[in-house]
Amino acid sequence: MDSINKNQPEDNYKDVGGSEALEKLKDLVDSAETCFFCTRHEGSARPMSVRQVDEQGNLWFLSADDSHKNKEIAADPAVKLYFQGSTNSEFLVLDGVATITRDKAKIKELWTFILKTWFTEGEDDPRITAVKVTPGQGYYWDNKHGKAVAGVKMLVGAVIGKTLDDSIEGNITV
Repeated sequence: MDSINKNQPEDNYKDVGGSEALEKLKDLVDSAETCFFCTRHEGSARPMSVRQVDEQGNLWFLSADDSHKNKEIAADPAVKLYFQGSTNSEFLVLDGVATITRDKAKIKELWTFILKTWFTEGEDDPRITAVKVTPGQGYYWDNKHGKAVAGVKMLVGAVIGKTLDDSIEGNITV
């Protein structure tokens, strides 16, 4: 079982927690910017832009109060977020609990002009809510030394017939 990882000459599995998990979370979310935001309602996955990752690791989004997503969160706050930062690395899946707020200060903090596309009355649009996702357990896949090193290792590995990727993966607990 797991023959590819066993062929690696260096360790490629590392669970992260605490401040290291928060840093990894911020890096991966910043790289991806957008995720698939999934509620437990069957078939409910939609792309959402993360507006902020705060100092506690909470992820913040803006959403319309009459959206399907907000109704689904009200019925069951458990969510799952899927991120992909690039084609070969920077993957993250997070379980979390979503809460909805109308905190005007938070909405103002998360606001950018382009959001007027959806909230046509601007940052004071009465439909705007902020959605906070408090992450629980997650799993990440990334590389250790950046894309250039990972690419070189893969090329060398292909030439010499040895598994030499630069991958790292593990559980993430914020």
